[in-house]
Amino acid sequence: MSTANVLSLETVLVQRPGNIASDMDGEKVMLNIQNGKYYNLGEVGGEIWSAIAQPAPVSRIVEVIRETFDVPAETAERDVLEFVQNLLAEDLVAIDSAS
Repeated sequence: MSTANVLSLETVLVQRPGNIASDMDGEKVMLNIQNGKYYNLGEVGGEIWSAIAQPAPVSRIVEVIRETFDVPAETAERDVLEFVQNLLAEDLVAIDSAS
């Protein structure tokens, strides 16, 4: 099943354990312990990562990005959905089935 079909604004996401994230010059970088890969999440990605430290619906993540970066709702929604799809593809986040 494609994540594009799974994700909606109501989808609740949460960070997977096993990642070490750190701030570097205003951007968030992360090491995934399981696969040994480094990721540069950037400034916006870092905000998204922080927003899903606890289970959060995609709609809440979109709101955080819209408010933090003062962008239109459509832009925030498109960018957040694209970014979290990438996080799902890399197995860095999970869909919270308890919600």
